[in-house]
Amino acid sequence: MSGFTGNLARTAALSLRMLVRTRVRATLSVLGIAVATFLLCAERAVQDGVREATEASARDTRLIVYRANRFCPFTSRIPERYADEIAAMPGVASAVPMQIVVSNCRASLDVVVFRGVRAEDAERTLAPRLRFIDGSMSDFLARGDGALVGSALAERRRLKVGDRFGSAGVTVTVAGIVEADGPQDRNACFVPLPFLQSSMGGVQGGIVTQVEVEIAEPGTLERIAAEIDARFAGDAAPTSTRSEKSFAARAAEDLVAIAGFARLLGAGALAAIFALVANALILSLEGRSRDLAVLQAVGFGGRAIAWTIIVEAAALAAVGAAIGAGCAQLALAFGDLSLGAEGILVEFRPSIASAIGATLAAALVGLCAGSVPAIIAARRSVAEGMRAA
Repeated sequence: MSGFTGNLARTAALSLRMLVRTRVRATLSVLGIAVATFLLCAERAVQDGVREATEASARDTRLIVYRANRFCPFTSRIPERYADEIAAMPGVASAVPMQIVVSNCRASLDVVVFRGVRAEDAERTLAPRLRFIDGSMSDFLARGDGALVGSALAERRRLKVGDRFGSAGVTVTVAGIVEADGPQDRNACFVPLPFLQSSMGGVQGGIVTQVEVEIAEPGTLERIAAEIDARFAGDAAPTSTRSEKSFAARAAEDLVAIAGFARLLGAGALAAIFALVANALILSLEGRSRDLAVLQAVGFGGRAIAWTIIVEAAALAAVGAAIGAGCAQLALAFGDLSLGAEGILVEFRPSIASAIGATLAAALVGLCAGSVPAIIAARRSVAEGMRAA
């Protein structure tokens, strides 16, 4: 067994030396594989971001109460008093009225989402789910135009405490930078509800965009949602209540469609890796058929010849995939990329698991691409190799 392993190691070393002799071809192949792996990692980031924002789970406890038959936040108008009525319903832990103002309602790369909340809701409901990186809740409550900026939005806009920034006709002063578990909170800008209501010309006090409801038991989401809609069905502003993830999935239909297209991009990237590796090896075989014939003449069997080709395929795919995955991780980490639609944000964040998965997929495809040239080389006789040369 040790002798067999030693022979494989020596054959692999020989294969790598032969690969180095075609530096230009190998370098171009590696760069092509790196680009394809970069695209594959980007596709994985899109899928992970959409899944995080829209995939419901049995642990979800949050409902969004919206105006029925309305989609963009600009068109949803419900009375603020709905929140107090909902909070009194059995099974409801809290109900927070929110005014939502977005810089762009359609799919966009840089969306600013303002969320107007009452002072008592900021202390009682928001504070437990936010972690302050800088600033404090007291600083936020002390300013009429103060804002708690999610970490992702603050990084994207290069904001710090004390800065003033504006979007969608609203100008605020950053009173705190906050971290959160959910992508919507990380990308939101929380401001006092009366300030946001007064900043919007056509929106008067007493009217909000939605009510965010926290329920006591996760298993009662559908029942309580139906009870809320039934309660206001005969009101002048009937409601449509969904779980937060279901609401995000409906609002972000454009983004879900983009994720579907991204799957084709990922499949194309794997196909490109297969073609690049196979092409590089076939050209390599044509260029050194005499070398392989000499190896066969001095005692290398068909399996050993095939092993040299497999090692080349693995080396090309692994190096190219590692470079591409590393570049993708850096681009996603420092690019602060996100897509927004109708006030729902989808983040494209780096993931070690996705990078490893993309690298392994690229390497596996590379090995499969190397199998055909390996079989061709193993079956070629010494005479055929010398004639081809």
